[in-house]
Amino acid sequence: MAIIADENTKAVVQGITGYQGSFHTERMLKFGTKIVAGVTPGKAGEKVHGVPVFNTVREAVEETKANASVIFVPPAFAADAVFEAIEGGIKVVVCITEGIPVHDELKMYWKAKQNDVILIGPNCPGVMSPGKSHLGIMPADIFKQGNVGIVSRSGTLTYQIAYNISNLGLGQSTVVGIGGDRIIGSDFIDILKMYEKDDQTEIIVLVGEIGGTDEENAAEFIASEISKPVVGYIAGITAPPGKRMGHAGAIIEGGKGTAESKIKALENADVKVGKTPMEVAEIVKSLLK
Repeated sequence: MAIIADENTKAVVQGITGYQGSFHTERMLKFGTKIVAGVTPGKAGEKVHGVPVFNTVREAVEETKANASVIFVPPAFAADAVFEAIEGGIKVVVCITEGIPVHDELKMYWKAKQNDVILIGPNCPGVMSPGKSHLGIMPADIFKQGNVGIVSRSGTLTYQIAYNISNLGLGQSTVVGIGGDRIIGSDFIDILKMYEKDDQTEIIVLVGEIGGTDEENAAEFIASEISKPVVGYIAGITAPPGKRMGHAGAIIEGGKGTAESKIKALENADVKVGKTPMEVAEIVKSLLK
């Protein structure tokens, strides 16, 4: 069993005829993901890597019964693409696009919540369920099937920690990159709830970073609601106060959102926090013995 995406997921790629959409569609297909349709207005009838292209998501869903979408469209059109996916009947939307205006992200967030749709991202690497399905841009060859669930704000750190876990002979149930923007469709708590219910997931790795209070909120939730062991990692411990580090959400403001406060909150919730990505993997292995 996996969360969000599995072997039964049928995906449509919005923006499939663009360079990024085409490139990553090919990679997802090679992995084994069921990409059943693409959508680019005005390009209906074409095929990309053998995948039929439709003008609208609704047409694609009616023809193929797709239930998930991966979005590769420019920032100015991303909110409309998310709206179209939701209104077309899609239940899982993965928005890879970065640089989306905050007010558009807010509209996307509420549209998904009001329609009971899982929105991952924006500005995220997507969802990986090894051996089952891959919706996004993650490097598939570093993952292995297993029982470690990973949820992360950072794409690169997701890959590093997953790679280290795989090299220690372990594997992942599902890996979710939730994105690092100020407003995202699904936060740590949303994904933690799914892992708690997932039979395949025996241990959870939470990868956070400076800025905001999502990790502190997650720590409170873990303490009261999560029965499975959780291992944490917080990036940005050496970041100067007031300095933006990478993601739009990784900004320390008013003394809040520091790495120290996040680590303390997680440790208070009995989460073992690794100092390096490799140490995280080693802690995971020690807890699974």
